[in-house]
Amino acid sequence: MSWSFETDPEFQQKLDWIDTFTREEIEPLDLVFRGPGDPWDPDSPAARAMAPLRETVKKEKLWACHLGPELGGEGYGQVKLGLMNEILGRSRFGPSVFGCQAPDSGNAEILAHFGTPEQKAKYLQPLLDGRIASCYSMTEPHAGADPAEFTCTAERDGDEWVINGEKWFASHARFSEFLLVMVVTNKDVPIHKGASMLLVEKGTPGMEIVRNCAVGPYVEQGDGVHGYLRFSNCRVPAENLLGEEGGGFLVAQTRLGGGRVHHAMRSVGVLKKAMDMMCERVKSRRTKGELLADKQTVQEKIADSYTQILQYRLHVLYTAWLIDKHKEYNREVRKEIAAIKAATPKVLQDVIYRVMHLHGSWGMSDETPLMTMWANIPELGVVDGPSEVHKITVARTVLRDYEPSPGLLPTYHTPTQREAAMKKYGHYLED
Repeated sequence: MSWSFETDPEFQQKLDWIDTFTREEIEPLDLVFRGPGDPWDPDSPAARAMAPLRETVKKEKLWACHLGPELGGEGYGQVKLGLMNEILGRSRFGPSVFGCQAPDSGNAEILAHFGTPEQKAKYLQPLLDGRIASCYSMTEPHAGADPAEFTCTAERDGDEWVINGEKWFASHARFSEFLLVMVVTNKDVPIHKGASMLLVEKGTPGMEIVRNCAVGPYVEQGDGVHGYLRFSNCRVPAENLLGEEGGGFLVAQTRLGGGRVHHAMRSVGVLKKAMDMMCERVKSRRTKGELLADKQTVQEKIADSYTQILQYRLHVLYTAWLIDKHKEYNREVRKEIAAIKAATPKVLQDVIYRVMHLHGSWGMSDETPLMTMWANIPELGVVDGPSEVHKITVARTVLRDYEPSPGLLPTYHTPTQREAAMKKYGHYLED
């Protein structure tokens, strides 16, 4: 029987290096480059600042570790990626410096699996090298994340697909060289059989960015990185269909399952950073004649936060271990992915609120990172599907293992159970 919570010493050395490198070289980028698209826009000044850091990462053989060696990565399993990402999650630049930033990481996997040789030559290697950006466009303004309500269609016309409709929150569309767009290609069948994935190149006539939205308030509205798109008779070549017609969700699963796990992995990094801030603060601030750290209610907050973070982290790593074990996103794996996805905003809300509260006015100001952390929590309850949808997935999967009571009384009815138990062991009372 193998059961271990230890990290291989050789890989632990790599994690120690990643931790030091992230704290000393990457986290300062957050303080200098503060535009909404800086970590992902190849034309941003931040890209020039990241370039030497990326070269260092490549020399350490830690670049794009989620990819197999044939694509220039190390082929790490999800457990190793989890241990890496919980460090990289300390900075919004962390994934970009290590070549595992969303949505490019998932889009590269789709191209590798389903792209034509020409598409791979034009887009895949530059994407893997971090020289271009890409966009994944699925959500629609009226439908949110409910695919059954999608109305953006594509109809075959000779050697082309003609796209009409709107898409919403198409992340990084404004500076992407190509977009992967989920469209309805057959309205007469259920959406999971009638949707397809199309590659749309930058500048294709008929594709318009109505405006760019940001998560949370920014000084200038329209300066965000999430595109509101409109397609008006937008024509793309027939070979831009990725996978089979009607197989869009099969294509999407190549990226969505892993993406949800990686969100959770990086959230562990955010939580650990918040915990560090809380503990430093309570050991530094005095009130009513004693340190905050010596007050019982403060100690309770620290204990609750530590316990929640550890439980969440172990659940994330367990999910990663399941993926490595099964090598597929089967029902068991999907249940745990949904569970950690639903747990993410709740644990962030609980822990970060405590940290903010213990910082007092500083916690509410722009002089600590806490308000930025707080503002990002609602987003994680919506992106890649709202928490409620994932909870339904968990509940339905759990309930598959149970049967209703065979009769009027439940199987755990105490009088009935006691009667059976007395028949089995009651004679000992007589003796």
